[in-house]
Amino acid sequence: MKTIELNGTSFQIGWEHGVQGKKEVHRSLETYEQLFKGYASLSWQEAKEKALLHLDAIEAYRPNYLEEMEGIARGAGVEFEDILTLNTRSEIALTNSPDGCTSLAITEPRSSTTWLAQNWDWKGEQTDSLLFLKIKQQNKPNIEMVTEGGIIGKIGCNDAGVGVCLNALMTRTCEPKVPIHLGLRAILDSFTFDEALSAVSHNQMASPAHFLIASREKKIISVEVSPIYTAQIKPENGVLIHTNHICAPAMQKVVVDKPHDDSYHRLKAIDKLISSLSSDVRASDIFSLLADHDNYPDSICRHENPTKLSHEKMETVFSIVMDLTSNEIALILGNPCLSKEVLTTIKC
Repeated sequence: MKTIELNGTSFQIGWEHGVQGKKEVHRSLETYEQLFKGYASLSWQEAKEKALLHLDAIEAYRPNYLEEMEGIARGAGVEFEDILTLNTRSEIALTNSPDGCTSLAITEPRSSTTWLAQNWDWKGEQTDSLLFLKIKQQNKPNIEMVTEGGIIGKIGCNDAGVGVCLNALMTRTCEPKVPIHLGLRAILDSFTFDEALSAVSHNQMASPAHFLIASREKKIISVEVSPIYTAQIKPENGVLIHTNHICAPAMQKVVVDKPHDDSYHRLKAIDKLISSLSSDVRASDIFSLLADHDNYPDSICRHENPTKLSHEKMETVFSIVMDLTSNEIALILGNPCLSKEVLTTIKC
């Protein structure tokens, strides 16, 4: 996975992202052009027109994000609308697409260390689009995150000890508000847990998703966002888990989701596995949970299912474990069951 160090103004950060990650940006554009056709019969031009519907909301939310996207476009030699479309990819056509991510957070009293982790399950071809970004910003925390080329917000943590994971939710709910990937970035731009929570807790998000937020303040929370309602799920005994279905009863009343059965299987499996952990939790213990094969191949550690339609096939693209107490990130590229080696351990 290519690592890129970015710093400066929003435009400068974007420009370096585009220059150094040009290959990954273009790979993302190719992948999502194909996916939009497959999932929604949308041409790339039609997708760009849908992305522009979110422009006013982004301008009101964080105008500097538009500057960063413009920088990426210039650096990668593409149009601004192309990069905007990547950052609204979940809203354009993928709110009704299958997903398989499993996320978890653990803190006191279950563990003296605050852990945040997940498997990111998606199209295997997007492995070639992954970037590890190390971002130094003016008047904001420094960020370490894994993302797809061209997308400015994803999964990771910052040097203030705030981290976030993502689970997609299968719904057809969408409004011209702030794309969820920019909500993820806003969380990572936060100095405190409360600031991070406030950034996404007022129905600002354009489509439903689950954000698992944690901090070294020993606080964790599940936030199921949508453009019409936002629900919070508090931890039980210092533990939170989530897969790809709506869990908050209040959210279930206002947003209809259509999850695959494996989402419920994975939630039960991760719940059982966490209960078996000792109090002295280590990163290797969490990677072992993420390598579980209950209900294989549609398991926590997901493998391509040959019985699925081609556009429904997916696999675990990477596993990430964050120690927010020590501000360390550990990564495994691909299925965690296939590798005993951690790709890298990085100090935020």
